[in-house]
Parts: sequence; structure tokens; C-alpha cells
Amino acid sequence: MLNRKEIIRSRTFVKKMDNSLTTRSRNKFWFVFFFLFVSWYLLLYGIDWSSLHGIVTTSRYEVNSIESFRPTSIPPPSPHVDVSSNFNSTSATNETRYKEEESLSNENDNVVVPDLEELQKELEPFLRKIEPPKEEKKVEKKVEKKVEKKVEKKDDNKGGKCAGRYIYVAEIPSKFNEIMLKECKLLNKWEDMCQYLVNMGLGPYLGNPQRIFSNKGWYTTNQFSLEVLFHNRMKQYDCLTNDSSEASAVFVPYYSGFDVARYLWDDFNTSMRDAGAIEVAKFLREKPEWETMWGRDHFMIAGRITWDFRRGIEEDAAWGNKLMLLPEAKNMTILTIESSPWNRNDFAIPYPTYFHPSSDSDVVQWQNRMRRLRRKVLFSFAGAPRPQLEDSIRSEIMEQCSATRRKCKLLECKDLHNKCNNPVHVMRLFQSSIFCLQPSGDSFTRRSTFDSILAGCIPVFFTPGSAYVQYIWHFPKDYTKYSVLILEDDVRKKKVSIENVLSKIPKSQVAAMREEVIKLIPNVVYADPRSRLETVKDAFDLAVKGVLGRVDVIRKEMRQGKNSSMVFDEEYSWKYHTFGTLEKHEWDNFFLRTNKEKY
Repeated sequence: MLNRKEIIRSRTFVKKMDNSLTTRSRNKFWFVFFFLFVSWYLLLYGIDWSSLHGIVTTSRYEVNSIESFRPTSIPPPSPHVDVSSNFNSTSATNETRYKEEESLSNENDNVVVPDLEELQKELEPFLRKIEPPKEEKKVEKKVEKKVEKKVEKKDDNKGGKCAGRYIYVAEIPSKFNEIMLKECKLLNKWEDMCQYLVNMGLGPYLGNPQRIFSNKGWYTTNQFSLEVLFHNRMKQYDCLTNDSSEASAVFVPYYSGFDVARYLWDDFNTSMRDAGAIEVAKFLREKPEWETMWGRDHFMIAGRITWDFRRGIEEDAAWGNKLMLLPEAKNMTILTIESSPWNRNDFAIPYPTYFHPSSDSDVVQWQNRMRRLRRKVLFSFAGAPRPQLEDSIRSEIMEQCSATRRKCKLLECKDLHNKCNNPVHVMRLFQSSIFCLQPSGDSFTRRSTFDSILAGCIPVFFTPGSAYVQYIWHFPKDYTKYSVLILEDDVRKKKVSIENVLSKIPKSQVAAMREEVIKLIPNVVYADPRSRLETVKDAFDLAVKGVLGRVDVIRKEMRQGKNSSMVFDEEYSWKYHTFGTLEKHEWDNFFLRTNKEKY
């Protein structure tokens, strides 16, 4: 019998022997493993197997699979694996596999690359030691993410929402825009324009007197403030670019209307009136982006009627300047509040109204309010006679209105302090009327047209030149859906009664026309530049879309060596732009050369 001390000593000796055997076995394992690894490497890469007859090299797919093998693809060992406990089974497995590989290497049959999954298991302990540090991995991942972001951003620029919509704003001297605003007292001889330039060109806030308007979005906006308003809207356009080479169009922020307005009255000679326009044209012509399409991708706002920029003779007594007659301007697209039916380079966009919504809901709420109104007046007119104009029908219209009993209301505009300058009186009149008369005045168009649409009042025109061939990007081609046309010649010759014509229109048709007018409200308002509409497209959006579409057509034609604008006489621009054809039309008599001479 062994005593207690001897038993402890024997157990200790056995443990030491076990540890010694385990250590020796582990050392043998690493020696065998290292020898196998070196042999495998020499066999795989040290011998040119392709030079031996009858030996087939590995396929390209297999080689690529081996070369693409990465330590990072090997999953980390399970924390529950005990290396010492699996030593015998691992060693036996390695010896067996070594004998199989050795026998295969002595055969003249095809050489087969060992299975990658089995090889991965063999190399796992060794390769774990040569894994790159975690910090290096993080740096590599960061670099890869940066590259991916750059690629995604570049792809978005090519095929994203801005594809074909990028606009570059030309940098011109500040004296042609910002400095003019600082010198606002010089912009108009007859009234102080400074008051209208507050709130980014919207004018003073109106509030909601007599509950004629909605609670927000209404301003005393001047009809000649479009250049400032449009420029401020452009500043928050969602597809601006600082790279002119990737732009689809170039916007020129020249306040041409303010420029010429300073010299329209008093004794300013033609040189003074033309100086600004000529300088801007020269400046643009010398910029590198001009050579891309020789200015055919450039556009600008002229916030007055076209006739203020089309002085055809070099006489000081003649009206306006010659901006639109300059060679550079003829290549550009110029947006005006009234365009020339007989010229190809200017397009009309709506006059500014008093309403400037800051959200989609502002627009929808106003539209719904206009639908609910009860209108007791059949037709109305806000304006003044034009006795100095021989062909004007305004006096006849006012006489017919006065002769009716309760069916027509008249708001006379007699002087600068008349009620027509007060938005409350104008909008209250139009909101109570079913039809609003819009005869020509000093020129084809009127701001009143857009005020009436804003009030849900159906406009009545007396010549197609007042709207149908003007606002082709903002009004439907089928004018009968939203308006009535009564020929001014019939009114002038007393052949027609306006009351009778309007009274005979069926109520169902009137309701449909009013609904179409109310749907047009977003098309004729300019949103507040300090906010952004989500889904509603306003007058600015439609104008930009029209410009981009026009420039895109011109660009494609230039690449093909074509120029569709030269296939027709410029005198027929109204017909080509409105209908896309030069065929005979029922409106031809309205736009004869004799009528052109009046303007």
C-alpha cells in the first residue's frame, strides 16, 4: 500500500510526463506542418508543369481562384476549439493527406489542385498569424467607401434628377443687377421702385384686408419686378452648377428692364439707352462658355414688354433700346412678359401676380376657396379707355358694360391713385365675376389676365395675340377650354353683344371652363423665393422647363448640322412656335405685316 505522499508524487510525475509528451507532439506537428507547406509551395510554383509531356496545367478558373484567395476571407476559429485535445486527429489527418498528395505527384495523370476548402482548413492556423492589423483594414475600408461615394456621386450627376437640367449662372458685373437695386430710386421716373424690391422682389406684405386674400403669401408686387423675382428663384433652383461645361443652359442675371427704364423718358439719346445692353453682350461674347453654342444655350429675363427692347431706328425720338436686335441677343432665348409674334428669340412668361405661395398647401387651399365662391356678376372690366389709340375697343367695351343691368361691373382706372392700383379692389371684382374682359391696351397683353385667372374668373380675349400665341409654355393649346375669344373687329363694328355671347354659354360648359381656369393658377404664380414648393410647378418651373427643352432641340440640330429656325420667315414665328407648322391658319389676319407696324 502506497502512502498518501507517494500517491501525490506519482500523480505529479504522470502529469509532467503528459505535459512533456504533449509539448513534444506539438513541436513535431509544427515541424511536419512547415515541411508540408514548403513542399506544397515548391510543387505548385517551383516546377513548370506545362513543360512536362502529358501533364495538364490548372485551368484559368482554378488559378484565379487560388490567386483571389485572401486571409481575410477565412473565418476566425471558434473560441471553443481545444488545439491540444485535437492534436492526434489533426496529425493523423495531415499524415494521410500528405501520403495521398505524394502518391498523386508521382503519377503521370492530370494534376489536380487540392480542394480549396480543405486547404483553407490546413492553412488556417498559420495564416491567422499573418493577417493584416485591424487598423490597416479600417483604413482600407474607409478608402473604398470614399471611392464608392465619388463614383455614386458622378453617376448621380449623369443619370440623376438633374440630368439635362443643370443651369450655370453667368457672372456679370454687379452694376447690371445688384447696384441697380441699391440705386432703386432711379429705376422709374413716375414712382419709387424701392418699395417694391423688399422681400426679395415680392414687395410689401399685404396681409388679408377684408378677407379677400388668404392669410399668407400675398404681396404688393409690381408688374415690372420679374427680373429680381426670377433671379431670386433661380438662386434656389435645385440643379445649379458651378461648372459651365456640364450645364444644359446658362442664365444671365442682367436686369435689362430696370436698365432701360431709367432712360425711357426725358431726353436720353440712343447711345445712353443702348450702352448697358451693348456692354453686357460684349462681356458674354468674350466668356469661354459662349463658344459652346455661341450663346444659343444662354437665356435671360427682360421684365418689360418686348417693344421696349426693339428700337429699329437710330433716332433719339424713337422708343426703347435695341437689346433684342443685337446679334448676341438674337442667339439667346429672352423671356419677357410680352413677346413679339414676329420674332423668334423671345418668349412670353406670366406677369407677376400678388400671390406668392410658400407651400403646396397654400396653392391647394386657394384653389379650393375659388371653387366655393358664388359669383353673381356675369362679366366685368377693370381698365381705362385708350382714346389716343385709333383701333382700341376699350371705349366700346366700357359702353356695353355700362348699358347692362347688374350683369357687368366696371372698375375704371383714371389716374395713379385709382382703385385699379389697389389689389383689394381688383381681386374683389374678379372674385365676384364669372367672366373677365381682357382687351388689348397699349400692347397685346395685360397683367389683369393673370389676376383674373388667380381669382378663378374666365378670361375673355379679343385677339389671339393677347394670350394664345404668347404664353405657350403656361397655357393649354386648346384655348376654348379656359377662355372665350370674341373678335375685336366685331366689337369695333358693333356686330356683337358681349352680354349675349356670354349668356348663351351653357352652365355646364361655364363650370368646366372655370375648373380649367382654377387648375391654371399654379402656372401663373411665382412661388416665394424664400421657400420651395414640393410637387406643384409654378410659372418659374414651367419657364425653365421650356427654355431647357428649346436649348436641347437647338443643341441636337447643331450636332446634325441643321437649323430649323431658318426654314421659315421670322414673320411667322407666332405660327411656328404655337402650332409647329407654317400652314394657312384662321388667325393669319391678326398678324399681317400691317398690324406689325402698329408696334
